[in-house]
Amino acid sequence: MKLVVITGCLGLIGSYVTRKCLSKGWKVYGVDNLTYAANKSFLEAFKRDSNFTFLEEDIAQLKSLPDCDYVINIAAESHVGNSIIDSSDFIETNVNGVKNLLDLIRNKPDNTMNRPIFFHFSTDEVYGDITEGEHVETDPLIPSNPYSASKASSDMLILAWARTYGVKYVIVRPTNNYGEGQYPEKLIPLCVKLLQRGKKIMLHDEGEPIRNWLHAEDTAEAVTTIVESGKVDEIFNIPGDFEQKNYLTVKKIIEAYYNNNVKWKDYVDLNHKRPGQDIRYALNGDKLKQLGWSPTKVFDEEIVKLVEFYKENFKFIPKFV
Repeated sequence: MKLVVITGCLGLIGSYVTRKCLSKGWKVYGVDNLTYAANKSFLEAFKRDSNFTFLEEDIAQLKSLPDCDYVINIAAESHVGNSIIDSSDFIETNVNGVKNLLDLIRNKPDNTMNRPIFFHFSTDEVYGDITEGEHVETDPLIPSNPYSASKASSDMLILAWARTYGVKYVIVRPTNNYGEGQYPEKLIPLCVKLLQRGKKIMLHDEGEPIRNWLHAEDTAEAVTTIVESGKVDEIFNIPGDFEQKNYLTVKKIIEAYYNNNVKWKDYVDLNHKRPGQDIRYALNGDKLKQLGWSPTKVFDEEIVKLVEFYKENFKFIPKFV
């Protein structure tokens, strides 16, 4: 049985990874500091599993780690818009928090267990945006906003701690994740929430930026695939197999919400700009697919189910002001 620490266990990706690890019979120490984006409704379900232990901690302030095989670090500040307004929390969690975890690993006494492997969630955004083609794991990091800069910084720390102190690592760089229980500052639940309140959906740059979509369940499957079949001291992209312009995604959300009985443009505001607006992210996933992984969720099918989920199950959505 594997023992894993999962930070950010009550966020979107963290909850799916926690669920997947528990389904395999692994012992999970879930760490979360219960910020505004934490989905506390997941916690009670996790606590019913005898293999789950919850630790309410901030990764930047954590003083010790349980003995474990992996520290799967998913805790992060991740909303680009918030990082543009004030990047302080992003530096504290995404940089200082990662440094703290790395130091806890390298300072673990040799007589407890072997040092755990640091399994870190980065992002496709560290590469910067591209108009065509796909990024591979060896491409340079050219972040385009404070959020992606903080994630690129943590990637650099990991590589430095590996070389200097011998910390073993895996870095994964997933594309845009979606799924059930996401805080409604992210596109899909935000759209549903705004539609419920009769407010227009604001789209940056007329909805022209392109995003690649990956279901969090596929991301969780990638994690366990790498743990069971991958090598350490490696970086893996985790791509989706579907990309489209943001306005088309919003169009599908509106049509799913109203069962195709409306003109979708009546519900959007296209006249918004964001500083440093990125155009397109795309990842090459050949390295991960060689381990036998590939995404299984079909976006056009999942988006309809997800809109219905958010319409009917608002107990899973934290209070949104």
